Amino acid sequence: MTRLPSGHRLRPCETMERVSFLLPAVLDGGNDEAVRFPGGSLSYGELGEAALQLAGGLREGGPVAVWASPRVETAVAVVAGLLAGTPVVPINPKIGIRELGHLLADSRPGAVLAGPDEALPEPLVILGRVDVDVGASTPGHAPPMRNLDPERPALIVYTSGTTGPPKGVLIPFRALASNLDAQATVWEWTSADVLTHGLPLFHVHGLVLGMLGPLRTGGALHHVGRFDPGAIAAELSGPATMLFGVPTMYHALADAAEADPGVATALGRARLLVSGSAPLAARDWHRLEDASGVRVVERYGLTETLMNCAMPVGRARPGFVGPPLPEVEVRLVAEQGTDVAPEDAEVVGEVVVRGPNLFLGYLNRPDATAAAMHDGWFRTGDLASWGPDRYLRIVGRRATDLIKTGGFKVGAGEVEAALLEHPAVAEAAVLGQDDERLGQRIVAWAVLRPGFGATEEELIEHVGALLAPHKRPREVRFVTALPRTELGKVVKAGLPRLR
Repeated sequence: MTRLPSGHRLRPCETMERVSFLLPAVLDGGNDEAVRFPGGSLSYGELGEAALQLAGGLREGGPVAVWASPRVETAVAVVAGLLAGTPVVPINPKIGIRELGHLLADSRPGAVLAGPDEALPEPLVILGRVDVDVGASTPGHAPPMRNLDPERPALIVYTSGTTGPPKGVLIPFRALASNLDAQATVWEWTSADVLTHGLPLFHVHGLVLGMLGPLRTGGALHHVGRFDPGAIAAELSGPATMLFGVPTMYHALADAAEADPGVATALGRARLLVSGSAPLAARDWHRLEDASGVRVVERYGLTETLMNCAMPVGRARPGFVGPPLPEVEVRLVAEQGTDVAPEDAEVVGEVVVRGPNLFLGYLNRPDATAAAMHDGWFRTGDLASWGPDRYLRIVGRRATDLIKTGGFKVGAGEVEAALLEHPAVAEAAVLGQDDERLGQRIVAWAVLRPGFGATEEELIEHVGALLAPHKRPREVRFVTALPRTELGKVVKAGLPRLR
């Protein structure tokens, strides 16, 4: 097999033919840089040799845990697991003992792969560790790759557990290959691109899109470790052509770009800025465009589906996550079970998805898998509405963001977006709370920008001027910060406790 030439993109028809060779550039080797972290870098040849050496000692079929720190050893460990056909369970280095115990009992990995100098919590020490040697080499020629079953689990990624204990999502090789190739097509992502980001490597965003993505295209990843606007600007001032981030990161980058012309110039050099994992505030979208001249494209996905929609290059539009990716089917289903027509822009429905991007199911949870699937379609639990060109606008989660008030159905995301248009509001979150008269009343939590002031009445009137009267908050609570996950998603279960 030959390495993809510079600028080459996989054609859709190539996808399933290349499932067995998920990372062809790694097997081809060479001196081109593959990954760079603050502690070091590896060429494709070095990454391939170290991963093949490690893969030879892994037990085929049984899962292995990977201590997913932002360093080269994590890249070697994950690639080794994929080459061995062994499901990889990425572990958050900041994980709590209780959650770690659940993950280990549920997935039963045979070992944990980690850097030789990394301190591991006791449950992993007891499990048994394998130190990753980035300098290891495989004598002779790399062994020929056998044909891996496309339905074989490649990763077991655990959900955030916002509705109970985290569930292990079984992601097959088929989903990885098809989804990464679809993203490469939409974003014109080639082996000439260098991606930079500071995303964690135990989630789909940072691990699949952010690390396996560049390795599949034959390009490079420059990971900055802990996210910092200055570090991102330095990479974009150099070889980096693409940036992946979450809304909290882009908010910080907008602040930095407005304060420092050098950051604005660096962002302006990027070929592509991509935001995901949560909705990007329209105000921050416009701030970044005004400062840098580059428009951020948004995308939408879940652990169970990988990416479903993405804005194509040059078609960015604030508030929309784009049309479905190639080979991915997306429908919106109204509460009564009927499909929402694309022209019904005011109607909100649940997003349901079908395609080669779907997971195999939840590990050890056939009940949860059955509840999430219906006639081959995955019920995401996300609410959305259609926009022009079949672009999707995500408005929230069905469980927490569909508010039934006074006989109307209101998406919390729409109210949050309106609040964020007020110049004094830095962050906003909205929930429906029980109300004897209305059924539910709309309650908002707002974080004000430093140096700005606003009253509760002012923000309620502001939303009322932008949206229909029934969509106005009945109450606004001012707080200093919102509870968030490491990827910037608001933990709405924690909102009622904030005062």
